[in-house]
Amino acid sequence: MLSFEDIRNSFRGRIELGESMARHMTFRIGGSADIYLEPNDKEDALALFTFLAEEKMPYVLIGNGSNVLIADEGIRAAVVNLEAGFNYFRFVDGEIIAGAGVKLAKFVDFCINNRCGGAEMLAGIPGTLGGAIIMNAGAYGGEISDYITKVDLIRGGKLLSINKEEGAFAYRTSGLVNDIVLEATFRFPEGLPEPMKVKRRELLIKRNASQPVNWPNAGSIFKNPPDDYAARLIEECGLKGRRVGGAQISELHANFIINVDNASANDVVELMVIAREAVIEKFNVRLEPEIKLIGFSEETISWVNR
Repeated sequence: MLSFEDIRNSFRGRIELGESMARHMTFRIGGSADIYLEPNDKEDALALFTFLAEEKMPYVLIGNGSNVLIADEGIRAAVVNLEAGFNYFRFVDGEIIAGAGVKLAKFVDFCINNRCGGAEMLAGIPGTLGGAIIMNAGAYGGEISDYITKVDLIRGGKLLSINKEEGAFAYRTSGLVNDIVLEATFRFPEGLPEPMKVKRRELLIKRNASQPVNWPNAGSIFKNPPDDYAARLIEECGLKGRRVGGAQISELHANFIINVDNASANDVVELMVIAREAVIEKFNVRLEPEIKLIGFSEETISWVNR
């Protein structure tokens, strides 16, 4: 395994060995990572990912830890977090330039304060800007890509700037899934702050009333199947409130699993399998996981997806 000194010679940011992943995950679940890294800026990130590639060291890129479940055994790889070094935004010549580590809630606030209309649709969506761009996050008929003009990223070992058309954005996906998004530039139509604040508040109230925001969770567990909702299917199977160990299918929203009492990752996986198999048996519908499982064996991942 690479030593602390090996990495420090090629990297200026923060390095930790044996870092607990639970403290970085919205689920508050997960073992430790062999190496945890926070690059300072674009050049530092490029140097780091170049070094990892040269050393053939596998890595996992995380934002604020939503939409992810880390195995109890942890991650036998480097974990790279962009939050610290890419937590910035600025308003320049009518455009907003923002780093991939910015939390979406702060991004929405910044847009509203600068009279940029459209971003308020993202209110209440967990995660950071980089992840939102890669998955083309959106709500209520809008998508974040509607306002992107440029994305700065690492691709093929090089720092590149690409325009929106090169991003291949589509519904809840993009052509950037194999890239490392570092920064994006946006141009929004002018909006009035007060109506945007009202819309943001309405969306937050709606989300808070329908989702278990007071419990650690990773967001929606399964993707919605065509013309239906995963939550409805799971609820119809009578699984609201079903518990395994410290994990529970939320009584408020059946497509959320919550950590109610020091749940293990295996508790969550077992609940996912219970829900998926029940929906197959009752409706002949195979739910596809929306959260990413990291650090698990191929056998476990196949069990969840069978």
